[in-house]
Amino acid sequence: MASSLDTLAVNTIRTLSIDAVQKANSGHPGLPMGAAPMAYALWARHLRHNPRHPHWANRDRFILSAGHGSMLIYSLLYLTGYDVTLDDLKAFRQWDSITAGHPEVHLTPGVETTTGPLGQGAANAVGFALAESFLAQRYNRPGLNLVDHYTFALVGDGDLMEGVSAEAASIAGTWKLGKLIYLYDSNNITLDGGTDMTFTESVRARYEAYGWHTLRVDDGNDIDAIDAAIQAAKAVTDQPSLIEIKSIIGYGSPNKQNTSEAHGSPLGADEIRLVKEAYGFPQEDFFVPGEALEHFRTAIERGADYEAEWNALFTRYQAEYPELAAEWEHAIKGELPDGWDREFPLQFPVEKKVATRNASGTALNAIAKYIPTMIGGDADLAGSTKTLIKGAEHTGHGKTAGRNVRFGVREHAMGSIVNGLALHGGIIKPYSATFLTFSDYMRHAVRIGALMGIAPVYVFTHDSIGLGEDGPTHQPIEHVMSLRLIPQLYTFRPADANETAAAWKTTMTLDKPAVLIFTRQDLPVLDGNGIGGVNAIYRGVEKGGYVLAENSPSPKVILLSSGSEVHIAHEAYQLLVNEGIAVRLVSLPCWELFDQQSVEYRESVLPPDVTARVSIEAGVTLGWQKYVGLRGVTIGIDRFGASAPYQRIYEEYGLTAAAVVAAAKSQL
Repeated sequence: MASSLDTLAVNTIRTLSIDAVQKANSGHPGLPMGAAPMAYALWARHLRHNPRHPHWANRDRFILSAGHGSMLIYSLLYLTGYDVTLDDLKAFRQWDSITAGHPEVHLTPGVETTTGPLGQGAANAVGFALAESFLAQRYNRPGLNLVDHYTFALVGDGDLMEGVSAEAASIAGTWKLGKLIYLYDSNNITLDGGTDMTFTESVRARYEAYGWHTLRVDDGNDIDAIDAAIQAAKAVTDQPSLIEIKSIIGYGSPNKQNTSEAHGSPLGADEIRLVKEAYGFPQEDFFVPGEALEHFRTAIERGADYEAEWNALFTRYQAEYPELAAEWEHAIKGELPDGWDREFPLQFPVEKKVATRNASGTALNAIAKYIPTMIGGDADLAGSTKTLIKGAEHTGHGKTAGRNVRFGVREHAMGSIVNGLALHGGIIKPYSATFLTFSDYMRHAVRIGALMGIAPVYVFTHDSIGLGEDGPTHQPIEHVMSLRLIPQLYTFRPADANETAAAWKTTMTLDKPAVLIFTRQDLPVLDGNGIGGVNAIYRGVEKGGYVLAENSPSPKVILLSSGSEVHIAHEAYQLLVNEGIAVRLVSLPCWELFDQQSVEYRESVLPPDVTARVSIEAGVTLGWQKYVGLRGVTIGIDRFGASAPYQRIYEEYGLTAAAVVAAAKSQL
């Protein structure tokens, strides 16, 4: 039964939140005020976590998907004993603070994922829950449940309006993720006003249709009712659960509660005075009652006990299953096992052309066979993206043990779920796959993955007008360059099978996310003759760019390219060589890696004194100027594609060796 201490604790969360927002003169006070009881019920009575070890492997995960209410989680982290201080709360939204405007993983201890863009956290949570289920089925043994925890997400009306959350909820219901629980802060208010303007559906009925177990708590201040609902949700093991909790945004504010005014602006000093009177709190900024703090800090001892209990279980597990225990330790640390790359460099015969999507499938399988917790999948395109792990099971209705994750036609959720898999830990290099033109659907997930600095792999095939007859709707033009614009993202567009295998191998060692972009059409295989063979190609890809061919150490003109157009540039190179022109051909499969190399290396590839340069790529030309300079020529596509055999489109669009030769000669 809720006590006066419970009420004091809830109001402490509320007052800390409104004081921090007021001091920053920026933020969202309404959600913490309304959702504090549900968060308290979860954190005080259910959440198994260790504030002094935020990354304990078997902790429950809490995701504040409604990240605009970030002061809610910051208050909880401080009160329960994480490495978040009262001074950190006072520095809310300020430069160099760990309490940013929206929660950021790796910035604030205890924050599991970066949220704020609505729906992302809800979809990430599905990835966390899938990881838990997959790992439990791989590692748990009778009486030794090494992996056994819940994923909780606090979601709001805005989260559940976004399409990404609908996509994610649909697949979560299919997978029957029984350890996934949403606390739905249902307050009928959005930034612009009441939800009756835009959101009148029965959310619970929709989630029931997705295959979720749903409950409702009519009074968002009833801690006991919320507690009972969470208990009931945990008892349902074959469905994810959504608990709709009818809260009051800005609760306790006599003039602003239950209005959109409480959503995204400080309450103001006069209103805060009235709120604290209503709560029975003194008129003191950042006041924390000693009794409430002592109560919250019991989480430290409980957390230590939870982890000690699990450590004892792991000791028994190690004794009975030493090989699995060792594998687990590597996986949960994100470490690649010894020998994961034993099949590299792969050998592709030069006599036969190979689409880089096919070479990617070969490389992926050469890696995945040695990394049992490498999983991933596609948006209903496995036959086209070539990203199935051979001999592995598939996910499906109630099936989550499969390494081949079948996402259905849900690109946005797929990207967000893969981010969740990466964040959970234990899943090594989770990957997704779809056509490059559909990267637009999942772009925000890719951007957030890069912002978080996690390391999933986003595979995109059918990379250009080389798609041919399917036409401009499916032919990406601006997409490669737009992905290159995202900070902390490595974008690979390899030229052939060998560069493709090298790109996969390189990607496995990166600590940031990578995009791998592949062709549908077959391409010649580069043998590396003249530069040191296949090993030289691998070394070149590891550096992001390299000299593929040259007929003189002092070239007069440099040809640059990536992907399938490297072969057009190579044909032009041969024509220029035949005319006695000193020329160099440079392949740039990954700009980001190349730009990270030393000045000496970059200038050895692109000597500054050689200003006659030509680039060719089947996409927008914007961006190539950084490499070709003011005098150089960029050959590409600055309009949409067309429907025709791809060879004809290349010819009509001027992506030919003759065009490259003419551009090179024009500068000599």
